Amino acid sequence: MKNTAPTKAQTALLPPMQGLALDRIFVPATQAEFAAATAEILAAGVVGFDTEAKPTFAPGEVSDGPHVVQFALPTKAYLFQMHRPDCRPCLLEILQSDAVRKVGFGLEQDRGQIHAKFGVTMRAVLDLNVVFRKDGYGTSMGVRAAVGVVLRQRFHKSKKTTTSNWAVAQLSPTQMLYAANDAYAALKVYLAL
Repeated sequence: MKNTAPTKAQTALLPPMQGLALDRIFVPATQAEFAAATAEILAAGVVGFDTEAKPTFAPGEVSDGPHVVQFALPTKAYLFQMHRPDCRPCLLEILQSDAVRKVGFGLEQDRGQIHAKFGVTMRAVLDLNVVFRKDGYGTSMGVRAAVGVVLRQRFHKSKKTTTSNWAVAQLSPTQMLYAANDAYAALKVYLAL
């Protein structure tokens, strides 16, 4: 049986999903902060996962992203910025760990960028689009539609924030909320399934 993902207009009628607030979003900057975040993420068992990259607009231009990698737990999120010197060893430990399952939507591009940038293959990854395809939905469900179907809630994604500069040294509060809640919504959908 073929299922249909709800349209933007249909999900717009649903009550809003309660995302993480700014005080629950952490951006590690020091070696100690990265180590603590890594330990907590690895101990979580499963985390929401996504990446953000500075967009490219010129024909043939290739992104050097990801610039931000986000991990969401049930009550908080961590945003790893690639320009921070202490980020890389901790990030690679998480990405290559079988101890924590990383769940998200449309992760093929994320996997490709991570392999291109770091030369590693992510392990213990679940692209939720695959789960929805098995349930008869089309090729790409996406987080907005999945939140509508599974949680019966509206998940808003700002096009302006999506295409903002993710390579900046200091993320704006809007970027922090967007990145954290993209991963958090994936985790909520996974836990509800």
